[in-house]
Amino acid sequence: MQPLADFLSRVSPPQTPALVIRRAALGANLAALQSACDAAGVRLRAHGKMHKCSTLGRLQVAGGAVGLCCQTVGEAETYVAGGIGDVLVTAPVPRWGWPRLAALTGRATVAAVVDSAAQVAAAAGSGLTLLVDIDLGQHRAGVVPAAALALAQLIAATPGVRFGGIQAYCGHIQHIADMAARRAAHAAASARLAAVVAEFAAAGLPLPVVTGGGTGTSALDLAGGVYGEIQAGSYALMDVEYGDCDAPAGECDGPAGDWPFQPALFLASSIVSARHRAFVTCDAGLKALYTDGPAPRVIAGAAPGSRWRSQGDEHGAIIHPDFDDRLRRATDPVAMVDTIDTEPAPKGAPAEGALVWLQPGHVDPTVALHDAYWAADEDGHLERWPIDARRISA
Repeated sequence: MQPLADFLSRVSPPQTPALVIRRAALGANLAALQSACDAAGVRLRAHGKMHKCSTLGRLQVAGGAVGLCCQTVGEAETYVAGGIGDVLVTAPVPRWGWPRLAALTGRATVAAVVDSAAQVAAAAGSGLTLLVDIDLGQHRAGVVPAAALALAQLIAATPGVRFGGIQAYCGHIQHIADMAARRAAHAAASARLAAVVAEFAAAGLPLPVVTGGGTGTSALDLAGGVYGEIQAGSYALMDVEYGDCDAPAGECDGPAGDWPFQPALFLASSIVSARHRAFVTCDAGLKALYTDGPAPRVIAGAAPGSRWRSQGDEHGAIIHPDFDDRLRRATDPVAMVDTIDTEPAPKGAPAEGALVWLQPGHVDPTVALHDAYWAADEDGHLERWPIDARRISA
């Protein structure tokens, strides 16, 4: 692939803010994880909650994934309608959702996780496959490991549903930045999970699958020998949050440079005002970029070291590095902007109308703010991919 800056210089979306996928990087990411899963003899069930796009999901399945994970009933419905033949809902299903999932069973293989007897009762007779969700420390949902076998036995005894195995997703481990700490946390969680698997074997209840894992622990999941299926999602597009973590295959102490996945998602933003010296204003604000986590990173179109800062719902500031420290330390930032406006213009500041390119800080919720991606070839040719699974319900 050509250098990123050269690629971005060839891309011109029809409007901004716009999410742009670099197709070559996406393809390389999909192939990298699929190859690793194939070599380990572990199935890949890519998590569709990240990209929320049937077009991208079909690419993952065509490349070897057994199906997609979903986080909501709406995602499951959209993916089945989009031609995905095997979906697993990996989060608790609300009461209203069980009949709607049941309605999908004639068109696809549909499974869901449960963590209570009431959920099993709600699914009875639906034809769904049910997996026991186990909590290994995230404390969002899932039974304690000691309760997993009893709930599985209840599923197996309930008419009209099938026992499909267990899920153990360690979301609290995925973004531990230090590799040694992430490895230790993963080892402890895997030992607890292995004990559950042994308990099922001793009870004579076969486990069709043990599913879980994620991008941040993908190499550890594949090497650990406990998971038969992993649920990585962010690997396809990546973001600042994962990029700031040590790579799962690395042993480095600082930010890793050896991730097998590369950034493939960028946000194009137009400069709409350039009246100030310290910063210019772009059209990407809180409605285009999710900010509960690391800030979006300025990738191209501005002076190296420039920083994005929210200016509200519709706008963001692209702060020039020459003035960033002064603005951060100013007791009166407004007065500091006025002072800087009397100084010579800095070099490398984008002009009004220019494109500035950002990498999202956290990809999943940023994607949920948009209607479509623009998938770009290396020559800049664009294709629109609807983000059709962003809907929550009907």
